[in-house]
Amino acid sequence: MPALMPTDLTARILWLGANPDRDAGLPSHPLQEMPLGFAGYAEETHAGLTRPSCSRVVAQHPRGTEIRNVRQMTILSAEDLAAIAQTMGVERLDPALVGASMVIEGIPDFSRLPPSSRLQGADGVTVVVDMENRPCHLPAKPIDAEGPGQGKSFKTAARGRRGVTAWVEREGVLRVGETLRLHIPDQPVWAHLAATRGT
Repeated sequence: MPALMPTDLTARILWLGANPDRDAGLPSHPLQEMPLGFAGYAEETHAGLTRPSCSRVVAQHPRGTEIRNVRQMTILSAEDLAAIAQTMGVERLDPALVGASMVIEGIPDFSRLPPSSRLQGADGVTVVVDMENRPCHLPAKPIDAEGPGQGKSFKTAARGRRGVTAWVEREGVLRVGETLRLHIPDQPVWAHLAATRGT
């Protein structure tokens, strides 16, 4: 019995980008297409089959521990970016300034997709949603460089809207303008989720 359910929801790729050197700064450089291998996009600083653990998983692994890389990409929705910009009081938020890998449109409440959801292209290229991406302070500096004083509001405005991290399940090429279909786990919500979270 299949464990993943194809849905009728599709997303159009509006923007692709990559950051070749995180040490040089957060912003991504726009691309028209992105060839993906199992380690991600080769020119992206987050590419690799493994990575050093970071603050997001410090409860599981001491910082710097080598772990499987399930954050090869950062995917945001145009709808969430527009809501962030509105909350910040700016006309538009450039996805390059927040280090995005891909911006899509068409899937509601995108940042809250269930972990293990898939986005699959027509040629079979498939990326797997790891989890919601939590906002941090790092985009503040490049946002301020474009609009002085605007960056400090990003972290709060992006809460629940920062998109998702993802990794490559099936190799292929992503292209601006192409369509991805959403597949979700065919699994009910765990009955003990609220209790274990303490909510």
